[in-house]
Amino acid sequence: MPEIFKSRFKESLRIKLLIGLFTVALIVLMFPKAESLEFEVLEGSVWINDDLIAPFSFPILKAPEVYRAEIQNAKKSVYPVFSKNQLQVDIIIDSFKVYSNYLIGTFDKTLANPADTIVNPTFLSYNSYNLFYNIYNQQKSKRSISALKLDIILLKASESLIAVYKTGVIETLPAENVRDSIAVRTGNIDVIEPIKKYHSINKAKSEFRNNLQNLGYSAELESAIVEFADHFIIPNITYNAEFTNDEILQSQNEVSKYAGIVNESERIIAKHERVTKDAKLKIDSFRSAKGEKYQEQGSSSQLFGKFLHIASLITLLTIYFYNFRKKIFYDNVKLLVFGLMFIFISLVTHLINRVVVPAPLQFLIFVPAASMILTIIFDSRVGFYSTVIISLITAALRGNDYSFAVMNLFAGALAVYTVRDIKNRSQIFRSFFFILVGYSVGVVAFGLERFASFNTIMIELAFSSTNAIISPVLTYGLLIFFEKLFNITTDLTLLELSNFDRPLLRDLARKAPGTFNHSMTMGTVAEAAAEKVGANTLLARVGAYYHDIGKLISPQNFVENQLSENNIHEDVAPEESVEIIKKHVNEGIKLGRQYNLPGEVIDFIPMHHGTMVIKYFYEKAKEKYDDDKIDVEEYKYTGPIPDSKETAIVMLADGCESAVRSIEDPDQEKIENVVDNIFTDRIDNGQLSNSPLTLSDIDRIKDSFKNILIGQHHKRIRYPNQNEIEKGIDDELDE
Repeated sequence: MPEIFKSRFKESLRIKLLIGLFTVALIVLMFPKAESLEFEVLEGSVWINDDLIAPFSFPILKAPEVYRAEIQNAKKSVYPVFSKNQLQVDIIIDSFKVYSNYLIGTFDKTLANPADTIVNPTFLSYNSYNLFYNIYNQQKSKRSISALKLDIILLKASESLIAVYKTGVIETLPAENVRDSIAVRTGNIDVIEPIKKYHSINKAKSEFRNNLQNLGYSAELESAIVEFADHFIIPNITYNAEFTNDEILQSQNEVSKYAGIVNESERIIAKHERVTKDAKLKIDSFRSAKGEKYQEQGSSSQLFGKFLHIASLITLLTIYFYNFRKKIFYDNVKLLVFGLMFIFISLVTHLINRVVVPAPLQFLIFVPAASMILTIIFDSRVGFYSTVIISLITAALRGNDYSFAVMNLFAGALAVYTVRDIKNRSQIFRSFFFILVGYSVGVVAFGLERFASFNTIMIELAFSSTNAIISPVLTYGLLIFFEKLFNITTDLTLLELSNFDRPLLRDLARKAPGTFNHSMTMGTVAEAAAEKVGANTLLARVGAYYHDIGKLISPQNFVENQLSENNIHEDVAPEESVEIIKKHVNEGIKLGRQYNLPGEVIDFIPMHHGTMVIKYFYEKAKEKYDDDKIDVEEYKYTGPIPDSKETAIVMLADGCESAVRSIEDPDQEKIENVVDNIFTDRIDNGQLSNSPLTLSDIDRIKDSFKNILIGQHHKRIRYPNQNEIEKGIDDELDE
């Protein structure tokens, strides 16, 4: 996206309003439907309002857990429905007889065309097939010493099979529907019968074998017949899931949602009366009935009320940003972070509201995670005030639940406290204990206040513990998501980058020690100045550390890294030296991207030079060439110029630190003159015109630089016009 469009998006008032309206509208849509939101009561609390009199008759809704239990009982009362299929039995017996004839026909063909090897084309095992074949062969050759005839054997087997199916073979019930009795449906009539009345598959096979034993067959022949018949023993009484589900649905539909009725003008609860379980049912039922009664005629007004409710909360935070955090107020990307966070927490609240289970799932709304993320991305005050707003929004979505708001506020505030001065990502996980303490105090306080049972308090504490465990994990993951998606550089990231064990800084110290020392000194100077003008001190310091990483590619090309007196630029034309010097900017940007440095840190690499002229080589060129052959633009850095307080401070620090380091026999007067000259030169060249620094800011930065640099100076090579610079003449060298 071009920079101009990025700038317009970040600062556009229309985008700002759209973010606000979109956030409010989505949250409003997550409010409970058809419900009056004027009060929320807890069992055990005291009704402090006037007597609540029913303005109209309404039914009393059963407690959700009671209704669910009755629904489950209705399901359990339904017997699994089975379909009895006599046609299936006829098909099975006919199939048995047809296959018997096929088997005998196969044997006839084999006997008519004898071969050395008997081929078995059936599903029978080799032994069973050979046994049947031998019996049939003896039968046909009239050499049988017994009265066994295969056709008679198979006929007797079919009769035994018919006897089994007279009882019926039932399909195995699904595990979740195992019952002692079933409903057997024949036509439109269901008959409740014990399941043991019918044969299971295994029992049917066992019964078939028992029938064969009465015929006096050998064990080998019995096994062959059983193997043959097993392929035809299948259930004729089958479980019908569709019929069963229809019966369950009908049974559940007959369960009433109501436990009674409150008549018009009947008192629901008296003032100062304790809210019992029955009273709470009546109050909740009245609230629901009132919402449904006035939904059509008053839905638009209620919707507008919800909109004003949420808009007021969002506006409070916006006013805070406008007065105390203008950087956030004027940056739509940062406002979008807040909008998405509010929507995310509201969505979790909405989804949990829709889950009806006898458990305090509201404690799985991860408000502390939002508190920590916003604190790490911005600061602790922003995190705390955002926690207040988020707690009020979640309470609103739960029917203006005051106690829930207080518990979230307490837990969220403690979560903010744990990460207010975070130094590394693992520190996020120490918030577990504080979040748990916050919720525990709230749960115990409100539990004792409303006479909650010990079991209720312990269950709520268990769910609070789950929140305390998950919130840090969620924070860890979402923080990375927000950093990548919105290109946000948090102080946590900057702290990690300031570690000297980072690969780039370690390489800089080893390969370019002069540049490294210069960068470290600049970091100290820039950080102190940033503090004076309210800039981000950490960003200024880290920007100074990484501003010259491009010199890692060819450190010997820069004088501060040349250990010998030989300077490669002495044997190179000025225009070539300029290209060598300018190249380190592009190399630095490439390295920054390669090592995934944040965009805000990479900006320091080109901006600390701006569009300044590289005067040392420009002056050499003027000495070597005629003026008409020199294009000053070729001796300038390509920019851009600084666009923030931090990049402007680093530009000034770079020029001042470099120039002061090169002073021979430095004293206070010389250093002050050099600093004044550098500042004047940068201002006159328009290098600070895009930065938000004011004249008073510049004076404070200048004073800060002077105080630090007077005690920090190192020998550097003498530059052209150095004597004039030290006397206060407007000239300066920039490399």
